[in-house]
Amino acid sequence: MRIDVVDPAAYTPPYDHALCAALARAGAEVRLQTSAFGYGDVPPVDGFRRIERFHRFAPGRPGSKVRTLARAAQHPVDMLRYRRAARAADVVHFQWLALQQLDVHLLPDRPLVLTAHDVLPREPRPGQLAGQRRLYARMDAVIVHSEHGRGRLLDEAGADPERVHVIPHGVLDGLTRVTPQLPPELQGAEPDVPVVLCFGLMRPYKGIDVLLRAWEGVRDAELWIVGMPRMDIAALRATAPAGVRWVPRFVSDAEAAACFGRASVAVLPYREIDQSGVLYTALGFGLPMVLTDVGGFGEVAGHGAAALVPPEDPAALHAELARLLGDPAARDALAAGAQAAAAGPYAWDPIARRTLEVYRGVAV
Repeated sequence: MRIDVVDPAAYTPPYDHALCAALARAGAEVRLQTSAFGYGDVPPVDGFRRIERFHRFAPGRPGSKVRTLARAAQHPVDMLRYRRAARAADVVHFQWLALQQLDVHLLPDRPLVLTAHDVLPREPRPGQLAGQRRLYARMDAVIVHSEHGRGRLLDEAGADPERVHVIPHGVLDGLTRVTPQLPPELQGAEPDVPVVLCFGLMRPYKGIDVLLRAWEGVRDAELWIVGMPRMDIAALRATAPAGVRWVPRFVSDAEAAACFGRASVAVLPYREIDQSGVLYTALGFGLPMVLTDVGGFGEVAGHGAAALVPPEDPAALHAELARLLGDPAARDALAAGAQAAAAGPYAWDPIARRTLEVYRGVAV
């Protein structure tokens, strides 16, 4: 079976690479159609072809308005060009379509699958929600990573229940094979001091303000907050309690690997989510995790891979962090659960087999 996995914006590069490699191991002929930007040092060939077809001109810094505008201008032309290339595929599997109102008119005439990494936009532009619902209606199948996400697709997006398939997000362990290099902002920490890591783009829904309130009174540990801000963090930094270190920028793969490798606990204090690539990266490192009970996080915790606390509850978050920081045996138990989950329900080979079954169900 010939499969095109398409991620025009390279929105989920570690996921794309792992999925394509697993599909290839399962016997599919796979082409990853994507952008040159976002892959870092990921090798171009790992049992499949990677074709850097989209957004080949991307001036400016990652995340800058200049780059965003340039990619938006190129996107319709690239999608139209891709329509011809898509004729060689039995199934086209989109991972991300950012211009929903326009993309619904640019889809190739092939069997179509879309993974709903974000069921609906969290900060929608005018018309974006309606465009996302129309995209779902055009798909022959939609994959979502949790039962919670399936419920939202049916209730909020009006998706056809016969076309919605729950397939877990696989573990992301690529950074475990990268030579680590600690960011300069984090160097100098005592090697025996436990580290709690909050990693990823800084957005309001991530609950960093709640985490900082929860950190009040924590001693003999450090909290590392690492990632590019997508909000104003000046007030948070000015009022942060002792023991907090910030790396407010994009970090390299080597720096990310060092952060996860050094951490004692990963914390995701989100207000809302379906699933998170940060969670599955922490799972790949076998890290104990503290998660808020939102979206599909409870399904991961149900495998013994994480502790759950209510969202928007700094007291409960403080108590759980303090418990784990003071109890190495409890951390070890969660780490063992994370490793078992990574090797079991979140392993890529069974995920690829289930994904191939979806493809067979929609192929011409």
